[in-house]
Amino acid sequence: MANINNIKELSLEQREELLGLLKARFEKNMNRHKGLEWVKVQTKLEENIEKLWSLNEMESTGGEPDVVGYDKGGDEYIFYDCSTESPKGRRSVCYDREALESRKKNKPENNAVDMAAAMGIELLTEEQYRTLQKLENFDMKTSSWVQTPSDIRDVGGALFCDYRYGHVFVYHNGAESYYAARGFRGSLRV
Repeated sequence: MANINNIKELSLEQREELLGLLKARFEKNMNRHKGLEWVKVQTKLEENIEKLWSLNEMESTGGEPDVVGYDKGGDEYIFYDCSTESPKGRRSVCYDREALESRKKNKPENNAVDMAAAMGIELLTEEQYRTLQKLENFDMKTSSWVQTPSDIRDVGGALFCDYRYGHVFVYHNGAESYYAARGFRGSLRV
């Protein structure tokens, strides 16, 4: 829901429900954010209502966002999608709008770059994806689009990652491709 000033905002009830869910996930997965305290995270979230809205978008599409770090320089908590597999509500999408528009037949409903922008998040980079995989094993049956360097994108390609055989793999595909088992993971700084 958006208010008249076009600021994306959750109702008080939605905020409380989301904060409770995020707190429970934070406490259950302390290995993802050693040394961080929920009280400080919650204070930051309550000061940044639009970011809370974005976290709700991550949650509602199956991302299971959680804190994975803290940037002291920017005084920001870093959230990534921590669902075991690529978020279910963000699969079967091609990479970006250009790829979507290039398809003549069987177009997917959406694309990863536009969906992330609409949610107020960013696709993980390859480096962020590798960092996430150091916390736990993710995408053992699915794969996730990651930010693609312009020199690869300019010639029609896009990158995606997954975890198989005890290793993180980075692959390429035509940006217009889409699969039921490929979605994208996002990051958000609060």
